[in-house]
Amino acid sequence: MTSSRYSRRAVLLGAAIAPVPATGCLGFDDDASGSAADREDDPAGSVDDETEDGRDGEGSEDESGGTESEADPDPEEPSLAVTEVATGLSHPWAIAILPPGGLLVTEREGRLVRIDPDSGDVDPIDGVPEVLPEGQGGLLDVELAPDFDEEPWIYLTYAAGTGDGESATHLGRGRFDAEAMAVEGFEELYVADAAGSSGHYGSRAVFGADGMLYVTVGDRQSKEFGPDHVAQDLGTDLGTTLRLRPDGSIPEDNPFVGGDEAVREAIYSYGHRNPQAMAVHPETGGIWQAEHGEEDGDEINRLEAGGNYGWPVATYACEYGTDDPVGDRPDEREGTVEPVHYWECGSGGFPPSGAAFYDGTALPWQGDLLVGNLAEGYLGRFSVEGAGTDDVSVREREPLLVDRGWRVRDVVVGDSSVVYVAVDAEDAPIVRLAPT
Repeated sequence: MTSSRYSRRAVLLGAAIAPVPATGCLGFDDDASGSAADREDDPAGSVDDETEDGRDGEGSEDESGGTESEADPDPEEPSLAVTEVATGLSHPWAIAILPPGGLLVTEREGRLVRIDPDSGDVDPIDGVPEVLPEGQGGLLDVELAPDFDEEPWIYLTYAAGTGDGESATHLGRGRFDAEAMAVEGFEELYVADAAGSSGHYGSRAVFGADGMLYVTVGDRQSKEFGPDHVAQDLGTDLGTTLRLRPDGSIPEDNPFVGGDEAVREAIYSYGHRNPQAMAVHPETGGIWQAEHGEEDGDEINRLEAGGNYGWPVATYACEYGTDDPVGDRPDEREGTVEPVHYWECGSGGFPPSGAAFYDGTALPWQGDLLVGNLAEGYLGRFSVEGAGTDDVSVREREPLLVDRGWRVRDVVVGDSSVVYVAVDAEDAPIVRLAPT
């Protein structure tokens, strides 16, 4: 059955590659209201720092390869066919490739759908848990089990209420029944600590090369900028990356297992603000993340077991509406892991959501990291050299889809080496990029 809410249209176009327009950095506080309405993430009117500020992408060069003045030109960029394989979705948040080539897509208000990218058919799937679609919350990421062909587990992350006006990032799973178009026997696996905020749920999930499930949890917009911030407290799982077995249990080799009994043993890394992009490097198996900073300060990181990624004691961000640094610079503070790429305060930043390494053959982007940009509305492409070394180099290339005004929420690489993109809007398409 195809829902009448959806339609399909295809457009064959040249590559959408152009310099990012400079629009300035407005510097709104993500806890404010009214004047920040132009960067809200949901039509209900909650404020979201993901769409942040004008973010013009202009910054200073630094020795660590952090922020660059502009994207590097690519004179031989291929011509792309940009096809809207489905339209009419409401704030799609994540895409997963469903064998043998279909797509699973979450919509933030609480729907999971299957899309046939060839016919454009969009079928709703039953059995999804109840979510809290407020602020930045709702139905968020979707991930398939590595052995999906034998055990068709579908993993979902979502925001749900916990009572007393609070909510939390949840992880659960169920078995996908393709004939019934349903998720059967859905079970809750892990619930992060609750908070009263409606933002910074984090909520990306990927299976690593080790077969473990990595899940991000945001700091829930805590403004305690100092060593007592939740992201620096190992007694809470806010502002962390979790590492879990597929059944939700805690692996015995997690970095904080067997230590202080007050420490959350599911934590793999901490010191994060709001990581909404995560991908596994196809050659090294390393887990890469991109996360939102405050007043710019966005980062791309490689995860290390037990690593402290600094927020908010070591960051390149400033407090909203000021030029005041939030903490020390990461390159000047011991005990924290420096990002492999970053955008300093005043640079315009890169508010990220969704990431994938391109490991296909259809496009000449092998090994590049693709990351969605929310505020500027384009798909970023980053060349990566020395991915498994201490001398890693990350450089942004010219942006893709820059002329569309699409807030890019997620990006995945399909089995046929084409790229699928989820656009975040009330009436949104799912887009396919392929060479002409």
